[in-house]
Amino acid sequence: MTQEQMLEQIVKQVMSSMSSVDAAPAAAKCDGQVTEADYPIGDKRPDLIFSQTGKAYKDLTIEKLLAGELTAEDLRIRPETLELQAQVADSVNRDAFGRNLRRAGELIAVPDARLLEIYNAMRPYKSTKEELIAISDELKNQYNAPISASLVAEAAEVGYNRKRTKEFK
Repeated sequence: MTQEQMLEQIVKQVMSSMSSVDAAPAAAKCDGQVTEADYPIGDKRPDLIFSQTGKAYKDLTIEKLLAGELTAEDLRIRPETLELQAQVADSVNRDAFGRNLRRAGELIAVPDARLLEIYNAMRPYKSTKEELIAISDELKNQYNAPISASLVAEAAEVGYNRKRTKEFK
């Protein structure tokens, strides 16, 4: 098997595994607190970064990838890593970016296909207010994603008030 074929196979494994992640905690617990001084974390605090399977950041090398020593799951980001990045963003007053990173950390647990369905459901006139509230409840209760759930609930309310939900189509 050539290196190119091996990389292609690994990429396919990563893509197919993206919808098979267990629910992640809403507020990712990480082993450290970081600030701007720790950025980039991979260079300055690699001891804090682990793959979805628990492999240390320093063990995620192209050599190991090409040797077949890493799986697709080994290359997946963890919510804790996104929490560390959010802490860096917070430390430089980029609160909105920090919130986006935390929301991304929550959404790791949601299968890709379901994320696309939710995205489409949030478009104007695609869902009723009640359908969007049900999605919000699903995110909160099934995936432990309260930040994302709050965003969808707000979108339901705003969409309904602006007559942009399915009821008004």
